[in-house]
Amino acid sequence: MPKTDFLSLRDFDRAELDAILAKAKKLKAQWRSGETTAALKGQVLGLIFHKPSLRTRVSFEVGMRQLGGDALYITDKEIGFGKREAIQDIGAVISRYVNGLMIRTFAQDDVAALARAADVPVINGLTDALHPCQVLCDLFTLVEKGVELDGLRIAYLGDGNNLARSWMHAAMIYPLDLRLACPEGFEPAGEEIERAQQQAPGKVRLLRDPREAVSGAQVVYTDTWTSMGQEAETERRRQVFPPYQVNAALLQDADAMVKVMHCLPAHRGDEITDEVMDGPNSVIYDQAENRLHGQKGILLHCLGERG
Repeated sequence: MPKTDFLSLRDFDRAELDAILAKAKKLKAQWRSGETTAALKGQVLGLIFHKPSLRTRVSFEVGMRQLGGDALYITDKEIGFGKREAIQDIGAVISRYVNGLMIRTFAQDDVAALARAADVPVINGLTDALHPCQVLCDLFTLVEKGVELDGLRIAYLGDGNNLARSWMHAAMIYPLDLRLACPEGFEPAGEEIERAQQQAPGKVRLLRDPREAVSGAQVVYTDTWTSMGQEAETERRRQVFPPYQVNAALLQDADAMVKVMHCLPAHRGDEITDEVMDGPNSVIYDQAENRLHGQKGILLHCLGERG
């Protein structure tokens, strides 16, 4: 039986993603009722981290344990990824120790290379290019809140980073009305936007005016202005991004029941104000909680049929 990797949302169709969301819903309901499961009993997930993370590490480790399995935290000190040891050798060897791999790293090509080399499923926990687990879990949060995905008006404000790209991929599967509001020079590549616009069953638009993007939006999403690895650009970005801050004044143009989302960590006072982050429209901590349950759905989808 061929293995199932989770490298990008574009690798799946709507039926497959809906099935993962349904698994997440069931697993969360079981967890809340105190019901336990041993669906992944005896299985071990290797966690390769080149970038630290609170949510990614804890949610995957706890998720595996709640499914009856275990997780092994691995840093680059142990493996010298692509330096001391070739990626193809790492994939071939570690496949003989664990039942699956999650990797959080820099280059998407490295994740793809690991997936080609490994005989076990590989899950992309984040790269500079994509953040598919986050967006899948965000879709779960919205569905849980009773939000209809078909025709959903979502405004993404700020840097055209890995999250923006994964939201574009989601819009190539679900009929969203996705408005990306990015400063000039900080948007996703033109060919990426064109491809999304051509393949989207709904709408994908690049805008400069954050108010235009937020107008009537049911979801307003933001992320840090400076991602990991971009620290040298922090001051420059702080000069460019303030008009894209999610604040109370901006939200006046959104839908009255707007959901405010942020993948965390947040830089309060920069991309989002305390008033909004801690306000009644924020579902940010629900997003964080659902990293656990959404990723359990991914784990079952990728590892559930393996021995």
